[in-house]
Amino acid sequence: MQVLWEHGPSVVAEVQAALTDKLAYTTVLTILRTLEAKGYARHEEEGRGHRYFAIVEQRAAQESALAHLKRKLFKGSAELLFTQLVSDRGLSAEQLKRMRELLAREAAAAEDRKAR
Repeated sequence: MQVLWEHGPSVVAEVQAALTDKLAYTTVLTILRTLEAKGYARHEEEGRGHRYFAIVEQRAAQESALAHLKRKLFKGSAELLFTQLVSDRGLSAEQLKRMRELLAREAAAAEDRKAR
């Protein structure tokens, strides 16, 4: 999906070339067909092949995947999910700083909503 979001409508060979993992053409085709069957992508005929394109917006897919992850792995708790994220030893000081700033903004917005 990332390739379709970043590069737009693409034929199988273009998706294959854009992937960091080198996968066989038939593997990429199977993945694209699966995405299409699940309603995430569609194709249009182009010559002898097909051009695939995303029909789900990236933000909507991210929100759905995160909600599923939270529900299935973190007992529905955003706090447990967040704890796992910030416990990642690979985060830089700059990333942690941006997370703190985001939390401060969200806390202020929550207080504003509560005051209304």
